[in-house]
Amino acid sequence: MKRFVAAAVVLAFVGLVGVARGAEDPNGTWKWSVTFGGNTVEQTLKLKLDGDKLTGAMVRNDQETPIAEASFKDNVVAFSVTREVNGQKRTTKYKGTLAGDSIKGKSSRERDGQVTETDWEAKRQK
Repeated sequence: MKRFVAAAVVLAFVGLVGVARGAEDPNGTWKWSVTFGGNTVEQTLKLKLDGDKLTGAMVRNDQETPIAEASFKDNVVAFSVTREVNGQKRTTKYKGTLAGDSIKGKSSRERDGQVTETDWEAKRQK
């Protein structure tokens, strides 16, 4: 009987820890479209969560760029991507909330002293 009670307590604790960390899982391939100057470009994001460490890469126009400053806490995904465009490095920061097979949030980037924010919503690919 003591073993049963001990096992029940352990399972309850593990369940509570799982709920506290967030039941959502960011692992996988995510896609969404972005329109720049009348051109629509498909974005692909590959995410992998290993313990508390989030890693991944953004793929656009067959070019894969590693993400940086990545985190996942309380179902919030955050990361940045730096690309070189016409000899200039440009960093875009992303932050979004994961709910099921969707991440919805905002991206921001600075250019010529101006910060531009854009809504984004990625869908997990099956």
